[in-house]
Amino acid sequence: MEEFIFGTLATDELRMFYHRVERLGLHHQHRTRPADPNPGEPIEILAVAGPDLTAKHVACYYTTDGSKPSGSRGDASNGSVIPLSPIDTLWDTPLWGYLTVWEGVLPPQPEGTVVRYRIGAWAEGQTEVFADWPDIIASTEAAAEAFFHNRPVDGLTIGDPIEGTTFVCHVDHLRPPAWAREAIIYHVFIDRFYPGDGRDWRQSSNVRDIMGGTLWGVIDRIDYIASLGITCLWLSPVFPSPTPHGYDATDLTCVNARLGGDEALRTLIGEAHARGIRVLLDLVCNHVSNRHPFFVDAQANPAGPYRAWFQFDDSPIGYRTFFGEAAMPQINTANDGARRWLLDTACYWLREFDIDGYRLDHAQGPGPEFWIDFWAACKAVKPECFCFGEVVDKASVVRHYVGRLDGCLDFMTSDALRNTYARRAWREVDFERFLPRHRSFFPDSFLMPTFLDNHDLDRFLFIAKGDKDRLKQAVSRQMQLPNPPIIYYGTEAGLSQDEGTDGPLGLQASRKPMPWGDAQDRELIAFYQEQIRARHERAKTGQGTS
Repeated sequence: MEEFIFGTLATDELRMFYHRVERLGLHHQHRTRPADPNPGEPIEILAVAGPDLTAKHVACYYTTDGSKPSGSRGDASNGSVIPLSPIDTLWDTPLWGYLTVWEGVLPPQPEGTVVRYRIGAWAEGQTEVFADWPDIIASTEAAAEAFFHNRPVDGLTIGDPIEGTTFVCHVDHLRPPAWAREAIIYHVFIDRFYPGDGRDWRQSSNVRDIMGGTLWGVIDRIDYIASLGITCLWLSPVFPSPTPHGYDATDLTCVNARLGGDEALRTLIGEAHARGIRVLLDLVCNHVSNRHPFFVDAQANPAGPYRAWFQFDDSPIGYRTFFGEAAMPQINTANDGARRWLLDTACYWLREFDIDGYRLDHAQGPGPEFWIDFWAACKAVKPECFCFGEVVDKASVVRHYVGRLDGCLDFMTSDALRNTYARRAWREVDFERFLPRHRSFFPDSFLMPTFLDNHDLDRFLFIAKGDKDRLKQAVSRQMQLPNPPIIYYGTEAGLSQDEGTDGPLGLQASRKPMPWGDAQDRELIAFYQEQIRARHERAKTGQGTS
């Protein structure tokens, strides 16, 4: 791949590291059948012992009262236990060894049950180890960070074999809202969209610095957004932050004053709802700014109340971060206090501002165990909310989020669309061969919004070398796909960029200010309107998508 959006899988070396780590010891990786159990259904649990582990016995310790399960060598000290039995042996060529597949069945549970479970394996005379003791996400992110900083990749497995992972399964009927399936989503990067009230940009040449877009500016242009046929507005982070992008919040309880404060967001939601447009916030539960008062207190006070909300270590930075960015300390979502804080935050914006859901940044950081609690909490406040994650990983990992979120961004289809229509590295027949296999890999109830570009990728027109016919072909095909399409601000108006995101500007290269007036490509906008109108008509007449 030419872009590094798939960071932990960007090279053959990183892919091999990933392969080794996810097969070390005992691994479960959320393998249940069904993936999203209904009330009254038994839950089949699968675990795999790697070539490095001697496992004579495997057991699943579980609770149904919300508490953490515990036990040792097949005896439960809190909750219940079921044995697992070996059902298959598999050969793994890259590891040059055998894997053993174990299976057990949890009894059916009633509606609303929260099942928490741990899986342990042991042999006589050996210590019991628990799945998934290498934290796959943390380990592979550490490897990717090392690789991109020219450091050795090996020896970076993170986790405690004795602690392992506590998995979570909710038994419920939660599903995505009906409106989300037919949504046309418009992604606004607030600082780059429009200043509002006829004001000029604060500056418009340095994409690394604040340019001055505001929520008032989005309100001023809400009729333009509605004229495209948009039914859902996704806002980049609105919270106080020292950066233009806002993915490093210093406060999650209010709206950034620079963007217009709480009043501007309330007004925008009201104006959008009056036009039949839903509003999604972009929320980061993986990390905050190192200027956030909770982290400042945690760093200064080892015995303080927030210390355990983060993960301090003996690394050069001194704490776990988002891909080695010292300014973005990672939240310890396994900590009860930190977890409750994030859930309460999400419920607050749903309840008090009537937002319609969340796009969840770097969702593989907190992992499926966190999101299943998050999803249930949000649905309890607003059943019709739409919560989907950014999980930039292989398809088998994205499938772990089935039954834990309404859906995930479809990076696989995005890459396929860009390969087919922008890079011309694929033929259309290659895309059409990929699509049904990809769709069959995920249940229809799991929504996967598609996109041609976003704030972390090169603009479509840039990689298509400015060829708008290629963009039109891609838009036409995207609008025929079954999942909700996303439009990144400005792509519909001909916005491109001056250099690639692999250059000195990095990701900022694709975040130029929105063109307005005569700077817009009106013919391209009209084409988008036509394609969106046709999609709405197909939905009304039940013609469906392909």
